Amino acid sequence: MKLFDVYPLFNVNIVRGEGCRVWDNKGQEYLDLYGGHAVISIGHAHKHYVDKITEQAGMLGFYSNSVVNQLQQQLAERLGRISGYDDYQLFLINSGAEANENALKLASFHTGRTRVLSAEKAFHGRTSLAVEVTNNPKIIAPINQNGHVTYLPLNDLDAWKQELEKGDVAAVIIECIQGVGGIRMATPEFAQGLAEACRANGTVLICDEIQCGYGRSGKFFAHQWLGIRPDIITVAKGIANGFPMGGVIISPEFKPEYGQLGTTFGGNHLGCAAALAVIDVMEEEKLVENARIVGEHLMEKLLELKKENSHIVDVRGRGLMIGIELDIPHKQVREPLIYEQHCFTGCAGTNVVRLLPPLCLTIEEADDFIERFKKALEA
Repeated sequence: MKLFDVYPLFNVNIVRGEGCRVWDNKGQEYLDLYGGHAVISIGHAHKHYVDKITEQAGMLGFYSNSVVNQLQQQLAERLGRISGYDDYQLFLINSGAEANENALKLASFHTGRTRVLSAEKAFHGRTSLAVEVTNNPKIIAPINQNGHVTYLPLNDLDAWKQELEKGDVAAVIIECIQGVGGIRMATPEFAQGLAEACRANGTVLICDEIQCGYGRSGKFFAHQWLGIRPDIITVAKGIANGFPMGGVIISPEFKPEYGQLGTTFGGNHLGCAAALAVIDVMEEEKLVENARIVGEHLMEKLLELKKENSHIVDVRGRGLMIGIELDIPHKQVREPLIYEQHCFTGCAGTNVVRLLPPLCLTIEEADDFIERFKKALEA
């Protein structure tokens, strides 16, 4: 048997990591400005994280959700405090796509409606409902084309209001910073107007914080920069630093009904131990604040570089979620970055280099990246 070939791969076999650095099987060190696609929040192989998972695995790795799991309760309480949503409810699952899937189902149960508004260039996952609200025809199979979704331009408030006023929209789902869409940012005016229109028309507002949340923007959630408070928030990626986990954070206005939602592996003991360790480290090492400070420094350096290098068209983002738009295909820069400068980054579209490093990135490592990026641009 061989692997089903779904990804183009760089010919690098990563076997070890520490902090913001990883090593391949030949011993070559790489600076990681990708974080495994925004998943590594507290750094690779953090000792406290490894210790807590090891300790939990030695006691109990898994039992079903038919019994009390105190780790789930602890995680809900601590996540509520650190995020500012201690009056909300938490449903734990295994991934970001599942989080959005369940959020959309909840909205439909709550309103009795079937229509959803989503943003152009959005990415919300690859399961049934999640892929339907993702604005990429290439990954939407015929079975997912149910006509439930209307895509609208991000920040065009009038267009969204016009659809909401029809009174048949169950949910609006947005990324306040679009990741796959190229680090496109919602404006405060748009976000606040959208939230008000959702309330006025009985529509559930879902903020997808799977990539832009969990401290990455320099606040715990990216929407907190915009002055809104959504009905539902979805999280994953950084929540457990690489252990598969996702969550739906749900307004107290939603009342649970037995049988509507469920999961086998969601909120398992190992996952909760990992997620609790992440919160320990985020609080102890002030990683949300670090993301803001180092992100501002990195943005400043990139804007300086833009003045020097004509290939850089735009630099945008917030905290440690930054997009560098080029006038050439990103492949021409990412290949020398990896193979010659030994540095990982992400990408979006055909010409945006996407930076999603662990939140423990230092000023020195940010400066190191700038030097490597300069050389890759020259190449």
